[in-house]
Amino acid sequence: MLAALVAWVTITVGWWSLALWPMPGGTAEWLLRARAVCFNTTDTGLPDASGWLLLVGQPIGMLAVLAVGWPAALRGTLAEMTGRPLGRAATGLVGLALLVGLAASGLRVGNALAGTRIELAADDLHPMEQARSDVESAPLELISHQGEVFNIDQFRGRPVLLTFAFGHCETVCPAVVSSAETVRAEMTDADRPALLVVTLDPWRDTPGRLASMASAWGLSEDAWVLGGSVEEVNRTLDAWNVWRTRDERSGDIVHSPLVYVLDAEGRVAFTSRGGPDALRQLLGRLDEAG
Repeated sequence: MLAALVAWVTITVGWWSLALWPMPGGTAEWLLRARAVCFNTTDTGLPDASGWLLLVGQPIGMLAVLAVGWPAALRGTLAEMTGRPLGRAATGLVGLALLVGLAASGLRVGNALAGTRIELAADDLHPMEQARSDVESAPLELISHQGEVFNIDQFRGRPVLLTFAFGHCETVCPAVVSSAETVRAEMTDADRPALLVVTLDPWRDTPGRLASMASAWGLSEDAWVLGGSVEEVNRTLDAWNVWRTRDERSGDIVHSPLVYVLDAEGRVAFTSRGGPDALRQLLGRLDEAG
């Protein structure tokens, strides 16, 4: 029975870790799929209602099986454990670990929910007041998440939303990408712009990890994550005047949300901070004369 209790604790810890442990860009696709299938993971990275029922019900159900199937053995094992100093110490450590795990889970849930409530900063000017810039786009030739050399010139003839993000970001980056995808989903095929997401973190977002990032962000058709070598990516970011700073110790990138709205001629018509309402209105203005 002691082995069964140890197995119950181990399985429960693993179950909750699979459901709630943060999974940044680059996480193995099979692991992302396993979590999505087991817990019906939502855009916040948390389970949906049925996933929470399964998450909570699994350990309760396992313990109930032990209590109903082997009540005497369970009571005897618990009495023996609490009757010895070593057993009491082990029980106390397990209890403390569970409390710490619950606290960490609460923090994880709070941070995830806070991330979904992030309101992207409003543009300095109302979208209807912003003047068109009509600046020729800078060069952009990188590797896509599909493993192909990608050049922005191939999109001449259709509008493009270009933004910048990195896989380990759990706040602004997913919010910006999600806003762009939300707006794109509302549009017809004829009017829908392409979406390009250039990594800000070529050190960790290597070409081999870009596909996992695209999957984690839920990118749809005509949306690409782009990367390359550190030198290639930084040269591209500099050409597009993307402000960012990198913490050399943690690798995290500090940056502002930024979305370029390109017209069908490949010119940067507008610049936005990524709010969905602003993107809708700016895309609606692309037919204006420059």
